[in-house]
Amino acid sequence: MSVLDLADLVKELEDKFGVSAAPVAVAGAAAGAAAEEQTEFTVVLADAGAKKINVIKEVRGITGLGLKEAKELVEGAPKPVKEGVEKEEAEELKKKLEAAGAKVELK
Repeated sequence: MSVLDLADLVKELEDKFGVSAAPVAVAGAAAGAAAEEQTEFTVVLADAGAKKINVIKEVRGITGLGLKEAKELVEGAPKPVKEGVEKEEAEELKKKLEAAGAKVELK
């Protein structure tokens, strides 16, 4: 089967079934746009900053970890503090941690 025969076959199939290859590319672009609208965020502690004790206290309050676990999380930065949270909650947690002296990223 030659390339021309194959192209004709594709056209006939498109006409017969009422489909085309173009919407697949559009659907792919739409899926990419949907992926950009993130609904769940991860709050990542990038750096504890100078007030590490305050940050440890805030991490304990947010996560419910014990003192040792919270200290290890803060000292091992960058690490995720909380994963899969809504945007509003993530922004609130970021404000709390930054007020305690930490540098925070939302991913």
